[in-house]
Formats: sequence, C-alpha cells, structure tokens
Amino acid sequence: MALTGKRAYVGFGFGAIQAGLFLYEAFHSGAFRRLVTAEVLPEVVNTVRQAEGLYTVNIAHSDQVEHAEVGPIEIQDPALKLDRERLIDAIAEAEEIGTAIPSVAYYVSNGPGSLHRILAEGLRAKAAQGGPRAVIYAAENHNQAAEILESNVLGEIPENERDMVHSQVRFLNTVIGKMSGVITDPEEIESQRLTRITPGEERAFLVEAFNRILISKIEFEAGAEETPFRRGIAVFEEKDDLLPFEEAKLYGHNATHALAAYLGAIRGVERIADLRSVPGVLPFLRAAFIEESGEALIRKHAGSDPLFTQAGYAEYADDLLERMTNPYLRDSVERVGRDPQRKLGWDDRLVGTMRLALGQGLEPWRYAVGAAAALVTMDPSAARDAASVDTLLSPIWREASPQSQEKQSVLGLIEAGRKRLRDWQESGFQNLEY
Repeated sequence: MALTGKRAYVGFGFGAIQAGLFLYEAFHSGAFRRLVTAEVLPEVVNTVRQAEGLYTVNIAHSDQVEHAEVGPIEIQDPALKLDRERLIDAIAEAEEIGTAIPSVAYYVSNGPGSLHRILAEGLRAKAAQGGPRAVIYAAENHNQAAEILESNVLGEIPENERDMVHSQVRFLNTVIGKMSGVITDPEEIESQRLTRITPGEERAFLVEAFNRILISKIEFEAGAEETPFRRGIAVFEEKDDLLPFEEAKLYGHNATHALAAYLGAIRGVERIADLRSVPGVLPFLRAAFIEESGEALIRKHAGSDPLFTQAGYAEYADDLLERMTNPYLRDSVERVGRDPQRKLGWDDRLVGTMRLALGQGLEPWRYAVGAAAALVTMDPSAARDAASVDTLLSPIWREASPQSQEKQSVLGLIEAGRKRLRDWQESGFQNLEY
C-alpha cells in the first residue's frame, strides 16, 4: 500500500501508540502522502532509516496476531539542526499532528530540540506561509494535556503572532483506550513469532486491534471562505464534552486494569490473561468495574451519553475485560502494575476511583482491596502491619492535602481491604468475593 493521499501528518515520539495508532491509522486511511515523526533516540532513527522508512507493528486480535507493515515514514532526530528544520517544514504543511510521548512533563525541555519549540516554529511558519489549518492530538494520558501543550507552545510565539497562529490550529485532548506495549525480551519475541520493528531493531511493537479513540470536538471559527475542517484520520470520534469519557478511562478502564495487575501480583501470575484461570478473579473484577466504578460514573454523568447507563456501562466493562485478558496481547502483570506509588495517588486510578464512589454514596471495597494489593506490591511489610497503611500512603498524598475526614474514610477502607487480601491468601486463594 503506497502513500497516495494529499495530506501531511507529523508525530512526536515513536513508541507503540504513535507507531501502532497514529501513524498506522494515517497510513491506512489513504488520505496522506507524507508521514513524518520525531524520535529522540538516535539508534531508533538510524534503524528506521536503514529500513527505508518501513516498520512493522504486531496487532493482537482475539484469535491471532497480525503483522502489519507501515510506511514509508520520515523519521527525524530533533537534536539535529537539519532534522529540526525538516520537522518545522513538515508542521507548516501538516493538517494533523500527534504527540505520543511519555508524559506532559516532556513537552518542555532545554535546548532548541524541545517539542514545544519545534511546534511553535512550525506553526509560525504555517501562519506566515498561509499553510493549511491543523489539529494536534495530545495523547499523553492527562485530561488537560491539550491545554498544557497549547499554553507551552503559544508561550514560545511572539505576542503579535499568536492570534494568527491560533486561528490556524486546534489542540485536542484524547481518550485512548488502546492497550499496547513494546516487547524487549528476545525469547518472547521468538516464542510468540512477533516481527521486530525493523530488521535492525531488537524490539517489537505489540498493540491491540481496538481503535475507537475519542477526541475533543474540533471547532474552528467559521470564515466566509472557510470550509469545515475534515480529518484524514477519520476513525477517531469527536465528543462535545470529553471529561466524562476521560473519567471512564481513568476510573473504569485504568482502575480495573490496575486492580487486575495487583491481584495478579499477589497471586503470583505472570500475565493478565492468566487471571482467566484463577477462580473468582474475573467475577471480582467485573463487580468492581460495574458496581463501584460504573455505578458512581452513572450517577455522576447520567444523561450525557448512552455509555453512562446500566446497559451501556456493562457492555463497556465486559468488552474491556475480554480485551484486557486477551492472551494474544501478552500483557504482563509487571508492566500493568509498574509504579504502584503513582497509581496510589490521591487523584489516580485506585484511590481516585474510591473517592469518586464514596462521593456518590457507594462503598468501593473491591478497589480498596486493589489499593491494599498495590501497597503490598510496593512494600511487602504492608501485608501484616496495619500501621504501615497510613505510614506508606500519607507521604504519597501529602501534596494533594486531603481533608482529614475523607482521608480517614479511604484509609479505613484500604485497611479493611488489607485484611480481605490476607484472608484470600490464607485461604489458598479460594474466596475473593465475599
């Protein structure tokens, strides 16, 4: 399949989401003649160039893994002056741009190769040259990623140019429920018959087939001669208000995924898919997803979308549980459960979901078990020492300054969850739901 369209796409980052979602969907849309991405690892840039811009992504379906070649793409190293100039030129002619880097903290860095500076220069050139309007998809798993990126980029643009630049671009938040990863273990790559990113690479991209991605509604000011903006990546779905869906992602999808990982860690399984064979775990996850996360979100967002109904949310939960435990996705308990300290944050997936449920008059005891399991994963002493629950969590929550009454309610639930977790272990993992 050749690049036969008329549009240009520019990405930042060359991880699984950029390669397996944005570039992949842009390539298969048939709407683009040029695909460009920035990557800060010189060795990755070199191997993709040696492969003449072609790379492979492994796509996990429910019954097989598909190997899909994408490209040719142009890959540039923003640390190099000539490559930066190429990125700036590409942004000036691009209609769609996507950032898929580790976090919003990486938007700004020292030096001319910073993402926000390159974007600012490209958008200034776009405005000066009368280039096409563009949208920027911010895919950093933060519900204000677009606003943060826009502020950083516009702050680099001279004040007298900002209005002209702003008229040409819209920064969009995203809700990306696509599970993905980079496989680095050579034995796993061989045993699963995965195809490496390029012949010169040691790693492989593995992503699920799911591509229902939600984005902010695109609204350009309507000029007398302006036609409505049309995306080349047409599979994305615009929403007038993205916040309810961001909360469903964090407090439903992410929370239950983390719950699964920490229960898996306590049980000693390697893969999320292995939980299918652990008695009682999938019913427990489903009950948490629907009765705690789902009921809380339905009460909060009822009437905003069919998702926030009993039937809609149950369908959402069942689909995600099936996808999370897809054996072809090869998702590891270690990967999903990494960084338990962050995932125990006051506003993050486990404790944040508990707080949401408490605020809606519900008792989220299953997510409390998950928080306790995350604590034990972080510090095994928490399995037996009741005092360690407060001792370990208070420093994590200090910056959030929680109110005392709410904090004590959450701590009490997690302590009860710790006891349930211990009982589950001592029973030989027989009776989790009681």
